Amino acid sequence: MEAKVGRFLDSIGAFFVGGDQIPWCSRDIIAGCEREVAEAANGISDELKNESIMRLSWALVHSRQAEDVQRGLAMLEASLANTSSPLQKREKLYLLAVGYYRSGEYPRSRQLVEQCLEIAPDWRQALTLKKTVEDRIAKDGIVGIGITATVVGLIAGGIAAALARRN
Repeated sequence: MEAKVGRFLDSIGAFFVGGDQIPWCSRDIIAGCEREVAEAANGISDELKNESIMRLSWALVHSRQAEDVQRGLAMLEASLANTSSPLQKREKLYLLAVGYYRSGEYPRSRQLVEQCLEIAPDWRQALTLKKTVEDRIAKDGIVGIGITATVVGLIAGGIAAALARRN
């Protein structure tokens, strides 16, 4: 019985804090990726440079720091126009969707993940992200409705109390 209560309370907590399955990335990993990009910039291989920039972009959009996420989004947006490979475009769209999700821009995230799924309709990772984004949009709608109902109730209660005092 105690285990059931614990799971129930955990699910309520996850509802309010947004327990998603998207991994987080630490500052140490980001710093390592930044060093890798700096080293690759001195190399001759454009492919190596692009791979290290993609790893850094991945790390940035998975960061807990909003400024890192914004930096990753800027890098990905800038590089998307120069992408010719459908596989690379799919990866960049997915990472952009993750970044916008982390930024709280859920409609933009959903739009990007849908573009990603146009390229690869059965890509499980993108399908999971789409469900996560849609669940978050629905949850925000429910919370918004609850707040609105509470405010309306308080206003109606205040009006009723003021009318009762008059009489």
